[in-house]
Amino acid sequence: MRGMPGRALLALATGAVLAPLARRLVESVTPPGTLIRRNHAGRPVSLAEGPAYVGATALAGVLAGPAAVVAAIGAGSFGALDDFAGDSRSKGLRGHLGALSRGVVTTGLVKVAGLGATGLLAARLADRERSDLTGFDTLVGVGVVAGGANVANLLDLRPGRALKATLVTAALTGLADGRALVGAAAASGAAAALIGSDLRGRTMLGDTGANAAGAVIGTALVMATGRRGRLAVLGVVTALTLASERVSFTTVIESTPVLRELDRWGRS
Repeated sequence: MRGMPGRALLALATGAVLAPLARRLVESVTPPGTLIRRNHAGRPVSLAEGPAYVGATALAGVLAGPAAVVAAIGAGSFGALDDFAGDSRSKGLRGHLGALSRGVVTTGLVKVAGLGATGLLAARLADRERSDLTGFDTLVGVGVVAGGANVANLLDLRPGRALKATLVTAALTGLADGRALVGAAAASGAAAALIGSDLRGRTMLGDTGANAAGAVIGTALVMATGRRGRLAVLGVVTALTLASERVSFTTVIESTPVLRELDRWGRS
C-alpha cells in the first residue's frame, strides 16, 4: 500500500520517543514502592516499563489502525490487573482452572477471558475491510492475538527476553506490507527504546507490557495473513502454551547453546 513505509517509520519513531518519556511519567506519579517487584534473582525491579510500553505503543499504533490500539490497551489493561491486583498462588492455565474448580475466580482467569475479548475486538477490526475472509478466519485471528499475548508473557522471565522476541517477530511480520508493517513498527519502537533498561535488570515489562507486546504483534500477524497463515501461527502459539505447562522455557533455552547466547546477549 502506498505511504505505508513512511507511516511505519513514523510509528517506529513515535514509540521510540514516547516510551522513555512515559516511563519517567509513570515513575513520577506513582507512590514510592508501588512499582517495585523482585525479579528471578531476587533483585528489586520496576514495573514502570509495562505501562510506558502500553501507552507509547497505543499512540504509535494509531497509525496502524484501531485494531492495534485495542490490542495494546486491552491486553495491557488486563495484564495490569494481574500485576497490581493479582494473586500469585495460582500459576498457568492449569492452576487457574484448578482454582475455578474450587470456586475461586483468580485474576489470572479474568485476564484469560479479557485477552480473549481483546483478541475478538482486535481481530474483527483488523478484518472489517477484508472481503476474502470468513467468520472462521476471524475466529482463528482471535486465537492468534490472545495466544500471542500469553506467549510473550511466558517469555518475560529474564531481562530482555520478551522484548528481544518482540523485536524479532516484529521484524519478520513487517516483511509483509500494509497495515501489518505499521503495526509491527508500532510494537518495535517502544521495545527498542526500553530494552536497555530491561537488559540491565532495572525495569521489566510485567504482565502489563508483555501482554500488550504479544497482542500487538499478534494483531499485526492477523493483518498480514489469511486462513493458512493464521492457522499456522495459532498452531505455534498453542503448542508453546501447552508446552509451558510441562517444561520450563528457561531450562530449554539454557540447554540450547544458540538460544542461550541470544538470550544472554546484552545483559549487564
